[in-house]
Amino acid sequence: MNEQQKQSDGFNGLGLSAKMVQILDRLGFKTPTPIQKKSIPHVLAGTDMIGIAQTGTGKTFAYGLPLLERLEQIKGPILILVPTRELALQVDESLRKIGKFFDLRTAVVMGGESAGRQIVALKRDPHVIVATPGRLIDLADRKIVRLERIKALVLDEADTMFDMGFAPQVTKIINQISRERQTLLFSATMPPSIAKLVAIHMRLPVTIEVAPQGSTVERVEQEMYVIKKEDKLAQVKEILQRTTGSVLIFSRTKHGAKALAAKVRAMGIKAAEIHSNLSLIQRRKSLDGFKSGEFRVLIGTDIAARGIDVKGIALVINYDLPSTPEDYVHRIGRTGRAGQTGLAISFATPDQGKEIRNIESLIKKSIKLIELAQLEFTPHRPKSKFGQKSVWSQPKTQRPGQRPLYTSHHKH
Repeated sequence: MNEQQKQSDGFNGLGLSAKMVQILDRLGFKTPTPIQKKSIPHVLAGTDMIGIAQTGTGKTFAYGLPLLERLEQIKGPILILVPTRELALQVDESLRKIGKFFDLRTAVVMGGESAGRQIVALKRDPHVIVATPGRLIDLADRKIVRLERIKALVLDEADTMFDMGFAPQVTKIINQISRERQTLLFSATMPPSIAKLVAIHMRLPVTIEVAPQGSTVERVEQEMYVIKKEDKLAQVKEILQRTTGSVLIFSRTKHGAKALAAKVRAMGIKAAEIHSNLSLIQRRKSLDGFKSGEFRVLIGTDIAARGIDVKGIALVINYDLPSTPEDYVHRIGRTGRAGQTGLAISFATPDQGKEIRNIESLIKKSIKLIELAQLEFTPHRPKSKFGQKSVWSQPKTQRPGQRPLYTSHHKH
């Protein structure tokens, strides 16, 4: 590969300064991801932008790098709105990796901990504020944050914010910010509620889409087990015994996550839980322990697990199917990141045929079906509309005491 090719494949040629490119190279960031490559020039130009990309694609640097370059030009603070505390901490950590070379001052504003430290950080006139909507509004109402000073606004994981009911808070925040701002919106999907916000609050935005809406990670092998509710725990034990590597398990409820974590620990496996009933300190302890390898298994809910950015997760298990197909995309995106392969196994009860079809419709792909119990609703379609042989037509059965059926050739 010649020098010109190296430059075209790297961060050179995107408009970033030589200093920024040198810093990225020193930190081991050699090649931009597709969303970074397409977004950085537009953000540097001051354009409003919509970025549609699945999780694990490098969205933080896609907006973070060019915004840090524009700090002197913007002449005002940058606000990054995120849905969860974990994501707020993750974004701040990522920006500070680069920002330490630019004397960057950041403030994290979120619920779950005392506002005192956050107020101190805000009084230091930060360049970047990373915030969850509720706490930010509280401090803005108390005149501790002056939203009218914000010169650039980023809505990160906008679909999640709206799913969590933050639409009124987000609208209230945007209405307090000067219209003379740059607005960037990043999301895995573009539901009508967000499209409406875009139409009202963004100025001729450029849309960057690096994968079709609802697309799943290419390197993630997906399997769907049809299983009775009472058999789920035994199947989790069997899966954990025959696989290696770190495992992230999703539960529909925080009470379910807590109970499942206790049962997994009773199997002799080191496991932690992460959900909204835990304090922020407890959640950070669980996440840090999972990152370091202290815990092999982390069990969480959708809300708590949205901010999880852990490299090398080998397996995601959907102990309960998510409430929406979009959440399925977010969940399985926790594995198969940064070019690695991954496996996602989902449990569906016999009455959830419709939910499986809805997921397949969103991701435009048939999921390998392993029937440990027969679906109560079995569509008659010899071929799926996605061109693959139907996984629905011939239910698999097993004899009493037989090892659970498993047809995957995935290497763990």
